[in-house]
Amino acid sequence: MKPELVNGLVFYVVFLYSTTLHEAAHAWAALRGGDPTAYRGGQVSLDPRNHIRREPFGMVVLPLISVLVSGWPLGFASAPYDPRWAGRHPDRAAWMALAGPAANLLLVLAAGILINVGVLAGVFYPPERIGFADVTAATAGPDSTWHAVGYLIGSVFALNLLLAVFNLLPLPPLDGSGGVMLLLPERLVPRYQNLLWSTPQLGLIGILVAWQVFDFFFHPAFSFALNVLYFGFGASYS
Repeated sequence: MKPELVNGLVFYVVFLYSTTLHEAAHAWAALRGGDPTAYRGGQVSLDPRNHIRREPFGMVVLPLISVLVSGWPLGFASAPYDPRWAGRHPDRAAWMALAGPAANLLLVLAAGILINVGVLAGVFYPPERIGFADVTAATAGPDSTWHAVGYLIGSVFALNLLLAVFNLLPLPPLDGSGGVMLLLPERLVPRYQNLLWSTPQLGLIGILVAWQVFDFFFHPAFSFALNVLYFGFGASYS
């Protein structure tokens, strides 16, 4: 099997479980806020099968096709919620929206801690040249088990940062558009919600705009995250 395909499949597995946690966080936050819709649908779960049943195309078919075509997984998922609940409790709905990216950032933090432990233990080291798929390097060399472990942990770090930054863009249908409600004056929130719900075309426009502006936000975020990751180890990235 070609190395590029193997790497793409690793990223798909990371995507599958990271997206599962993302959607489970949405569902859990909604349940805590008083909306059991996603809970009843089985989305308060870390079992990917429960989320695949809701979005088989977005979580399996499209990501695997994109891995075969481009070497990287591209997909989507969703957790249901009650719009009437969101209308009555816009603050809770906003926190529900932000819970998904927050879960991805927790995985970034966890992966970063593991990488730092590996560096301190002499297993990993900060590479001079770093890329999205090569966040850390193994002292034992590219053919070692530690290289594979480092690649997996680095994939969790990079992909979850990507998912968090992308979903935090304040454009519908991304989670950031829901979080905007925390910043709006209370009198404008119902109008904002009605605009989002009554104009489905905004979702398509939002995705198109997000793809165009994503690099502008992700590259600085990635550089900042790498400098935080290797702070104290004499590595600097821009």
